[in-house]
Amino acid sequence: MPRKNYETAVIDLMQSIGLLVRRVRAAAGSHELSSTEASVMGRLAKDGPVTTADLARAEGMKPQSMGTAIAALEEMGMVKRKPHPTDGRQVHIDLTAKGAAVRKSAKDAKRTWLAQAIAELDLATKEKFEHAFHAINKSFSEAFHTIFGGGMAEMRLTEPDSSGDAGIDIVASPPGKRLQNVLLLSGGEKAMTALALLIAIFRYQPSPFCILDEVDAPLDEANVGRFTRLIGEMSGQTQFIIVTHNRKTMEIGSVLYGVTMQEPGVSKLVSVRWEESESSAPKQQAAAASAA
Repeated sequence: MPRKNYETAVIDLMQSIGLLVRRVRAAAGSHELSSTEASVMGRLAKDGPVTTADLARAEGMKPQSMGTAIAALEEMGMVKRKPHPTDGRQVHIDLTAKGAAVRKSAKDAKRTWLAQAIAELDLATKEKFEHAFHAINKSFSEAFHTIFGGGMAEMRLTEPDSSGDAGIDIVASPPGKRLQNVLLLSGGEKAMTALALLIAIFRYQPSPFCILDEVDAPLDEANVGRFTRLIGEMSGQTQFIIVTHNRKTMEIGSVLYGVTMQEPGVSKLVSVRWEESESSAPKQQAAAASAA
């Protein structure tokens, strides 16, 4: 048998098997549709009665393949053929009442499934948000107490009953001050509070790298010491790159990069790596970059 005839015979056989499967489903009362059949029914519902050729062009299919799909839908009672109102030589394909009802039922089922999926996503999102919020809030309070040497701070939901959509307020009470919104704090206190929140977030969701640019600028010497201790504690899981002019902050770095100008108008980059002796206590691993 020539190759072309063989391929044609295989296609005809596959179409016949598909039609037989549709007939069995129709006899069993099943309304399971293929993607092509569902697309055809959707187009008929949108455009109304059309010819097989028009459907094939609209779906990008061969007329023979479209004819097979229409025949399968006819077997299931989803579509019907009817003559053109003015040209009896043309036959139009239209949805039956059963086909319209099945399509509406499928759309309703999809809406129900989509609504259920959205509800499940909302619930999962709310649970994850609440877990993260409480964990970060606890770490935030601890970090704030460490940096300030006392006091308290916390995050609060603007709408406690709708945690998924609520905003977040930050209130803080440095030692010797009453509890107030973070916006009412001084510049240095704001910086320290923001640093405490950053540390709390990193404790909940560590990152391989963190770049801090002059965060210690508004801090006094005592608070710089607390800041460097926190960085040292966290440097086991995060590598910190710190841009600073503070000598005390530079001391915790294992590598220093500095920019110097030995000649007027000529900048030079200098790097120093500290090598620890075996007898000395291990230094905290944090990378510090100096802009001095």
